[in-house]
Amino acid sequence: MRALVLALAWLLAPACAHAQQHLPANGVLLVAKPSLTDPNFSQTVVLVTQTEDGGTVGVIINRPTTLKLSQFLSEEFPTGNYREPIFFGGPVMRQTLVSLFRSEAPPAAPAFHILKGVYLTMHSDNIEGLLKDATARYRIYAGFSGWIPRQLESEMMRDGWYFLPADEATIFREKTDGLWDELVERARRLGPRVSR
Repeated sequence: MRALVLALAWLLAPACAHAQQHLPANGVLLVAKPSLTDPNFSQTVVLVTQTEDGGTVGVIINRPTTLKLSQFLSEEFPTGNYREPIFFGGPVMRQTLVSLFRSEAPPAAPAFHILKGVYLTMHSDNIEGLLKDATARYRIYAGFSGWIPRQLESEMMRDGWYFLPADEATIFREKTDGLWDELVERARRLGPRVSR
């Protein structure tokens, strides 16, 4: 189990909010094991990153909703460019918008570096900029998932999650139906060396 905690810590090496593109990946996929019955996370895939204070924050990438941006933003925000579903990001602050987005340069406002050219943000300046840009590539979430320092390690020791490296194709996958099943199978094939 100590090896698991060390591996997770390495995968989630902290990155500052204005991370540069050359930093290592700071994202991992948590895949709920079939035995995890918490309704917030049952059959979920959660993209997570570690915060500077040792906490963990992320978004559920396989729970699209029927929510509309107008339920979160006032009329002056340019919401017409966003055509994807709003995803349920997690049980924390469900009225807060979070965006996972691609950017060739580090964003001006605070954001977590996830992968090369991929960031996660709750900052309204970043989100408004994405909404104004018809060519921007991003996804919006309602709420987020969060764990205080050591809480996630404790859940993993209770055998609630598989973990896998994050990759851009998976986190921006258009159709998320079946994603959880596929990743559970992948984690099982990789075995306990990687996924427990």
